Amino acid sequence: MQGVQIACGRITWGRAAPEEQVLAEIARAGYEGASLSHVARSAQETREVYARFGLKPAPGYLGAAFWEKDQAETILQQAVSLARTVRELGCSEMYVAANLTPERRMVAGHVRPEDALSPDGFKQLAETLNRVGEATLREGVRICVHNHVGSYLETREEIDRLFSLVDRGLVFQGPDLGHLAWAGDDVVQFCRDYAASIKTMHIKDIDPRVRAEGVARGWDYKTFSDQGIFVEIGEGLIDYPSVFDILQKAGFQGWIVVETDVTRKPSAFESAVESRKYLQSIGV
Repeated sequence: MQGVQIACGRITWGRAAPEEQVLAEIARAGYEGASLSHVARSAQETREVYARFGLKPAPGYLGAAFWEKDQAETILQQAVSLARTVRELGCSEMYVAANLTPERRMVAGHVRPEDALSPDGFKQLAETLNRVGEATLREGVRICVHNHVGSYLETREEIDRLFSLVDRGLVFQGPDLGHLAWAGDDVVQFCRDYAASIKTMHIKDIDPRVRAEGVARGWDYKTFSDQGIFVEIGEGLIDYPSVFDILQKAGFQGWIVVETDVTRKPSAFESAVESRKYLQSIGV
């Protein structure tokens, strides 16, 4: 797809893996970029580190308790700081996500209406995101909301509710399609409905058998992960050819970040290779 850049997330390697090894293997696997880490260094230093491996930095990520009013000012400062960094690194988008909570991790993949954020919480979430979006746009960066199982933005209903409250000229979509599938929602329909708002995304795949068993048994987040909910792109339930057909028709241009949070392949490198090969097989 013209105008699309494919990056690989670094989560599969875990925190203990040396950065140079991770970046080298992402490059060998055929990716154009890698997700940003939280290493404290300048944008110039980051650019130079990535360039040594022929990689570009993909959009950064800010997780926070956006629904907490007393944290709004701190979140705003953090967002503007990250926006300046990602802009200096050549990105025009950044991800924003509601932090995971212990309560929501317990009902991962089988959320009930009573597990939702309160109406006041949703209102505050939207207000903070609007403020953050306005501030980061002044830096030349769009914020893209990132859904996540185990957070208050897990289900399609929760995402729709938020987007009925935000200013969609300030707040955009940066979905995680794997987490959307894990939540039990129709990924293809989501992409069709929000195509114009999607500016970047994370992609992973989900094992439908593990999901069905976990929902039936009421597993928590960790149990789903331990039992193999995550699989490589093309090995799970998501219809990626249809997803990319929708994005292409919508004129999508931007970063796609491949992630397999926990792999059952022999190594993170082999996981990255398998996902990249599949995307190449469907013309991405």
